[in-house]
Formats: sequence, structure tokens, C-alpha cells
Amino acid sequence: MDGALPLLELTGATVRFGADAALDDVSFRMFPGEVHSLMGENGAGKSTLIKAITGVLPLDAGTLTLDGTPVRFAGPHDAQRAGISTVYQEVELLPNLSVAENVLLGREPRRHGVLSQRLMRERAREILLDLGLDLDPGSALGSHPVAVQQLVAIARAISTDVRVLVLDEPTSSLDLDEVAELFRVIRELSSRGVAILFVSHFLDQVYEICDRVTVLRDGHLVGEYLTRQLLRIDLVQKMLGRDVSDFKARRRVPVDDEPGTEAFLSARGIASAPDLTPVDVDLAEGEVVGVAGLLGSGRTALARALTGVSRLEAGIVRIEGTPVDLDSPRTAIQLGVVYSSENRLAEGILGELSVLENITLSVQAQRGVLRRMRPARQRELAQSWVEALGIRPADLDRPAGTLSGGNQQKVLLARLLALAPRVLVLDEPTRGIDVGAKVEIQNLVGELADNGLSVVFISAELEEVLRVGDRVAILREGRLVDTLPSAELTVDSLLALVASPDEQED
Repeated sequence: MDGALPLLELTGATVRFGADAALDDVSFRMFPGEVHSLMGENGAGKSTLIKAITGVLPLDAGTLTLDGTPVRFAGPHDAQRAGISTVYQEVELLPNLSVAENVLLGREPRRHGVLSQRLMRERAREILLDLGLDLDPGSALGSHPVAVQQLVAIARAISTDVRVLVLDEPTSSLDLDEVAELFRVIRELSSRGVAILFVSHFLDQVYEICDRVTVLRDGHLVGEYLTRQLLRIDLVQKMLGRDVSDFKARRRVPVDDEPGTEAFLSARGIASAPDLTPVDVDLAEGEVVGVAGLLGSGRTALARALTGVSRLEAGIVRIEGTPVDLDSPRTAIQLGVVYSSENRLAEGILGELSVLENITLSVQAQRGVLRRMRPARQRELAQSWVEALGIRPADLDRPAGTLSGGNQQKVLLARLLALAPRVLVLDEPTRGIDVGAKVEIQNLVGELADNGLSVVFISAELEEVLRVGDRVAILREGRLVDTLPSAELTVDSLLALVASPDEQED
């Protein structure tokens, strides 16, 4: 980019909410044809900066220029007319309408004043094919997987004269093949001179697709760097503002080679249609078993089968050698087995309730409506977990939904740990949270295991699975391929096991 002029540039950008500055004298620039990452912990100012360049928030100070010309947007529509489009993590399209109707929504072609379905499908097909997407424009958007819907959202964004494309966590729900297809489209757009802002918590993806990275911390600019010149460990330290010694190593639990001999929880031949064929799982006391697999491999099905959320169709589970019937989550909880869903918002945190109410919810449910906890005891219990897990801000009366993703996850963990479980099953506990919060959650899992808690840890990030797990259970298409000590695996070797196609039988 040497010698090139920025396509978009923020200079001295400041955005205040009352007395607090969410952005404080921040400068940021994007060049034509580059893929640029914006990195920082939750609360660093990333969302505020994005809202400032897309017309959602006005600047209190500073200047935004486009092609060297100062601009001020009255709202997102002004930004879109200027060529700045955004595709959000949650696809904001209409699944009941066709692909063509979504691509051209609000800009439907007409003939003699009447909307023309034929022209709309033809125009949509041209836009899709221009991105290398061979889709039936007349098909219902909702009939396609999330990855395709994400690409349709991008097609809609570029169907106008887009110059800057903001992609906010576009890969959070995609598998490896779908990510590869998205990256193909991103590279195609960048080759045309479109500047792309790629926001993601996946460091490996940032390093694969991004040319440049800007780091924010606490609303201030830390710096702008060429990705190829910045080591990952240095990027993390710049984001956290502290030494990466916080990435603690933990002891590894030696597990007997004879399956089930020392297992606290042992599952044999458990199956749950249609996503889980009979598998065997052993979990020792104080052990962390990481679970790796692509989307649809059966990761979540295994978690739900082990915790009574999904009814077993076959197999048997033993706890300390005694057969148990995990017929419901309530039964599993009574046996000391608790589950944290990958869908933190829909099946975890109750955003409108306070931190105190969220933490004490499971204990009160276990006691029943006739044995209400005293308010003083509720506060004492909740406060102890806020302090133990470092939940910030430490305000028991604050609605949990207003906390950052990492702190919401800590509140959910506090609710489960308040039940004094023996087995903790975590499905994607660090999805969508920043690097600093990930480190804290990972270290917390290690500390819990060191204190005797058995943990099943599911993550799409293979590096995280290897770091946290003593052993790794590898799933593919609902089958358990193997369970191996994490010390014997690398990210590359684990990726090969996770993604290898099944061998065809003769």
C-alpha cells in the first residue's frame, strides 16, 4: 500500500457517551483492495468505530474522509449511498422471501411501473454469478444453510456501488469449507479494489485473510500493523496490554490406557439420532476432554446426550461405576452433571434479569418455589462468584444482557458452578468473546480441573482444544474417530483427523 492514498480515513475520532469516551482521538485508515482487521478486547471501541464509519453514530470530534473528501453521515442510508455497506454476524435478511427478492430488496426492477419477477431473477443471477455463486434466485432464502445466506447478504451489499464492505464476525457459524468459500469471495472483492473490514475473534482467520490490522484498547489506538510483520503472541499482548504469561500451563491428567478403569463418567455405545451414532467416552476426575469436529460432526449432539438434554436411543452411562438414567437435564444436575449450551443468548443468559438473579437461578430452581432463598443469602452467594470469577463490572443489580460476551459467559458459569457439579460440559464457551476473556475462561477451566472437576470442552478452534484438553475426542459425521492425548497432537495433525474424508469400504 506504499504511496497509495487511503480510501477511507478517520482522524482524531472521538465518540462520547456522557462523560465516558468510547473512542478517544483514534485514527484509522483503509486502502483500496485491502482486507483490514480491527482487533481488541470487548469494550476496546471496535463496535463504536464501526458505527462511526457506517453512519450509526456521529463523531463528537475528528474527521471522516472518503477518497480525501470530508463526509458526515446522517445515518446508515447515507453511508450506503456513499458506498459503505455492512454485513452483520446475524444475517439480517428475510428467509421467507426468495434469494432474488433479498438481493434486490428495495431496488426491485420494474417494467411499465409493475414489479417484474423475471427481471429480478435475471438481475439477481448476474450479481450472484459475478461472485461465483451458482444459486437458484427463485429459491427461498430460508431453504439454504447459514453460510449461503451470509454470501447472499454480501451479494446484496455489493449489488450497489460498494467501496467499503464491513464484515462483522462473518465466520462465527461456518465450517471450514464454508469459511474457504467466504474467503474466496472476499479475495475476489478485494481484487476489484473494494476495501474490506474483517472483524473476527479467530486469530488464525485474521492471519489468513487480512493484509493489515489495527489494534484498539480501552477506546485508544494502540497501533496499525502489517499482519505478516506481527507475531500472534505480540498481537495478543498489544490487545491485552499485559504480558502473555497469563496463558498459564496446567498439569495434564494421566489417564489409564484401559478404557473406563479410572473414569468418573463412562459412556458406552451412546447414540442420539440423527446426529450421533454409538460412541464411547471416558472422563476421569479432574480431566479435561476436548472435543473437536466440524459443524455437523456431532459435537453438540454428544454434549446434549451426556447431560440429559437429548434422550439416549442406545447405550449406557455410568458415574463412578454405577449405571444412571440421564432422562432429563434435572436428573443430570441431581447426579452432578451440568451443561452450558453453545447458544448463550437463547439457552443460557436471561438478559433482562440481573447478574444476581442469573447466578442464583439454578440454586433456587433446585430448592423449589416453597423454599425461597433469603435475599441476604442470594447476594452473598452471587457476590462470592462475582469475585471468584472476576465478573466485571461487579454490579449484582445490573441486567446481565448489558455485560460483554465474556462476562456473560462467566455469569453462566457461576450459575452452573453454584450447583457444585462433578462434571461440567461446555459447548463453545468462548465463541464470540475477545482474546482476553478467552484466556480467562480457559484458565478458569484449568483451575476447576486442578480442583477435581471433570470437564468436557467443545470448541471449533482446534488450538484452543489442544491448549485446554488433556485428551481430545475427534468426531466426524456423528462418529467418534479417536481419542488421543493432546500432547501427541498439533493443530495441523488434529485438523487432518477432523477434516479427513471417511475411507470408502470395498
